[in-house]
Amino acid sequence: MITPYINGWKKSFDYSGRSTRSDFWLFVLVDAIIYLPLYAGTLYLAFNEPDSPALPVVNSLFSIYAFAGIFPRISLAVRRMNDIGKRWIWALTIFIPCIGPFWFIFLAIQPSVVG
Repeated sequence: MITPYINGWKKSFDYSGRSTRSDFWLFVLVDAIIYLPLYAGTLYLAFNEPDSPALPVVNSLFSIYAFAGIFPRISLAVRRMNDIGKRWIWALTIFIPCIGPFWFIFLAIQPSVVG
């Protein structure tokens, strides 16, 4: 489970390869396991304990992880689109209001194309 996550970070700037369905979704799973608690901790401290000395630490960790994670997430999405036989531009469907995220998920769950 950790191997696809580590490989996603190692290939942060590789947009020409391919990512299998399992590699993509395992990366997303581990990323969410790390991202969501940091986000929840930041929100909890910001609203319930704004004077806490832990708030700047948790907020900094969240901000660094969120910013640094942009690169592997984009490259992984592009490689996933390559794997299903689509061009990289299809990764941008996620930005279409309302339907975009659902459309991207539909694309991401498609089986790999041989070739």
